[in-house]
Amino acid sequence: MRVLEYDREKAKEYAKKWAYQRNPAYYNYDAIGGDCTNFVSQCIFSGCKTMSYNKNGWYYNSANDKSPSWTGVQFLKDFLLNNKSVGPFAKLANVEEIEIGDIIQLSFNGENFRHSLMVVGKSDNDLDNIFVATHTFDSYGRKVSSYDYIKICFLHIEGIRKW
Repeated sequence: MRVLEYDREKAKEYAKKWAYQRNPAYYNYDAIGGDCTNFVSQCIFSGCKTMSYNKNGWYYNSANDKSPSWTGVQFLKDFLLNNKSVGPFAKLANVEEIEIGDIIQLSFNGENFRHSLMVVGKSDNDLDNIFVATHTFDSYGRKVSSYDYIKICFLHIEGIRKW
């Protein structure tokens, strides 16, 4: 298995193109719990072009044929942190390690993470200067500091594994 670099610029370009609209190739989950993690997964896929079809993998074929990690906030986090097979993999990071194309997740109740964001800009390590894109609360270039959250999680994508 080879480890390849994640294309952060492709992930960012995808986020910019689709932040305020829906790609018709994917189902829109807004009406059934939110589309944020579906959108973030699309962005990640744009930067890695590799899905993982393992039992606990990360993939999307259709609205009824997808992994829980494609659309579920906690499932995406668990997949990225624990993936030892093909596809993207990440580590828990601090704010200094975050780059364009990385993922931020927010908890609004202090217990469960419920919102996924794609990092699309960063000028320093202050949350006023980290900018994100997301669906459900559609935005592009929104400051992380503008969210009212209790807990925050930073996921730094380290690479992609391919056969």
